[in-house]
Amino acid sequence: MEDPVFVIHGVGNRDEEGFARTVAQLRTATGLGLVPVYWGDLGADDRYVDLALPLRRPAADSGLRDDAEAPAEPETAAVLESLLGTPALRDAKEPPPALEDALRTGLAEELEEEPEEEKDDGLRGGRGPDADDILAELTGLWPETRWLSRVDDPGLLRAAGTALAAAVREEASDDSWDGLRGPDDGEGRLRALLRRRLRDLDRVAGAAVEAVAGRVNHQLRRHYGPGATRFLGDVLVYQRHREAIHARVRERIGAVDPELGRGPERPVRVVAHSLGGVIAVDMATAGSPLWTSSLITFGSQPAYFHLCDPRGGQLSPYADEQSVALPRSLARWTNLWQPLDPLAFTASRVFRLADGTSPVDVPLPHAAGAGLWTHSVYWRLPEVAEAVREAFTV
Repeated sequence: MEDPVFVIHGVGNRDEEGFARTVAQLRTATGLGLVPVYWGDLGADDRYVDLALPLRRPAADSGLRDDAEAPAEPETAAVLESLLGTPALRDAKEPPPALEDALRTGLAEELEEEPEEEKDDGLRGGRGPDADDILAELTGLWPETRWLSRVDDPGLLRAAGTALAAAVREEASDDSWDGLRGPDDGEGRLRALLRRRLRDLDRVAGAAVEAVAGRVNHQLRRHYGPGATRFLGDVLVYQRHREAIHARVRERIGAVDPELGRGPERPVRVVAHSLGGVIAVDMATAGSPLWTSSLITFGSQPAYFHLCDPRGGQLSPYADEQSVALPRSLARWTNLWQPLDPLAFTASRVFRLADGTSPVDVPLPHAAGAGLWTHSVYWRLPEVAEAVREAFTV
């Protein structure tokens, strides 16, 4: 009877029965004798990690502020500003075309509503300044805006242009309007009007952006936070308690056959996901190795971890652009990775097997229904089942 294939899970797994069911499904898909190796109960305690996460500010804190009130925290503003608009737009020193078009359209529509006898040439003189006058003033005021100058949403910019046009038209309807000049804090009446309205619109835009960004940040933390927390937590626990986790793996293998993995005569075969791949490589290359005839990893980080912090055992640090020699105790290695999995890394450029060949890196096609977080999707991919079946039936 052929020896079984041991399956080691990765980070964030706290459901031993669920993992057993996942392995059973993979066993059915491959026709191989797969044996689950569960170590999740030794992983990070993440029951109280919410206490370390920043709280979302109440909605009232994202409302309009007077000039005397404190702005958003510098780091929050910096992050938001980095997400808004294109670099070219953030460097722009004048109102963008969407706002200009809406301003001109708003003025023209207002003009059409006036009685024929009150219309004049370009709105200058009798009823107020024309669009060119307004845009000239806005160009001088635009660098003072904090948010409007950093967004590229056409709808928001069109709304701002329409609001500015309405404000000018309302002011121009006053019979005391005298064009561009007039007493108003020492500056022209038009410029003072535009400064006030632009400041108000900028505050509204800032409040909206902060509110939306706060909700997005909160949702991202809720959606991805637990997975990221368990990944980091399990990595930290593994670094400190490596021996205990290795002992658990050996215990599970020994329960099937105490001789498996103890020497080149009875090597084991291993499938490993995520941090499970790091565990498998660490054990196969340790001073007293778990002899492994064939290893398949997916969504895993052995090469990345070794480059950042050499793993020790029989592995030398990576240096001088020379591949790290793997010992004979790890005979074959196939590494699968998803292009949208941020926790998946390749191995072929870092390691070299004892026979002089490199581990085989296999990119997997992105599953249409997998979304943007694909670290846990491998178990359901038919390409993974096919790769496992091919690796262990040759």
